[in-house]
Amino acid sequence: MTSEQIILSSVERQEEIYALIIREGRVNVAQVCSTFAVSEATARRDLDILAEQGKIQRVHGGAIRIKQAPPEQPIFERSAVQAEEKRRIGRVAANLIKDGETIFLGSGSTVYEIARNIHDKHDLTIVTNSLLVINELADKEDITLISVGGILRKSERSFIGHIAQQSLGELRADKVFMGIRAISLEQGLTNDYLPETMTDRAIMGMGSRVIIVADYTKCERVATAYVAPLENIDMLITSKETPSDFIQALIDKGINVLLA
Repeated sequence: MTSEQIILSSVERQEEIYALIIREGRVNVAQVCSTFAVSEATARRDLDILAEQGKIQRVHGGAIRIKQAPPEQPIFERSAVQAEEKRRIGRVAANLIKDGETIFLGSGSTVYEIARNIHDKHDLTIVTNSLLVINELADKEDITLISVGGILRKSERSFIGHIAQQSLGELRADKVFMGIRAISLEQGLTNDYLPETMTDRAIMGMGSRVIIVADYTKCERVATAYVAPLENIDMLITSKETPSDFIQALIDKGINVLLA
């Protein structure tokens, strides 16, 4: 044991552990024990504290660095990114929609793929804050289309803000389908755009079932604005490329997962 290790307080030691994880990307409990001359119980406690602070992600036997989601591109640019995965997710999600249901479809390129796959459905009521969804379904006679107004977020072609939230508070849906920028086991659901957060929460509050659609690039990542804990969702529909340990962790939390 070095003199430096002797004088480290628990807070200082946790800061050093965090710095190690940032450098290495991953540490295990044995590595923490040997590097900082602490017991396994202390090493695990330090890692748990760092995870509770949202700095790292705990995994079996250790911890890994949290991946930050890259800046979000405008929706028309994102449409070409992971396009095949999004199409697969859209088809799987559309199969969950039954004739006669009231469905909320959120904004985003993945949710838009759901709208493109429900033209064979009948007697639907679709509530949406997405201009893309409105344009896709406007001419379908067998769908009652309810548009949520508000402030237009031009890059996303979606309506957000106080007016949107008031409208959402008056409505209920059998199923809510929404996209998300990032999903983390510790940090839950996060997005890039802070002003949209309250609208996202209002959307989640209107559904009997909340279903997140997100390809594998959104998983195990964190974005700037906190939206909600994982416990607020019922299902994740994601691409088959999503890591199996992440999927199992969601299932252990009681969240259904469908792979596309």
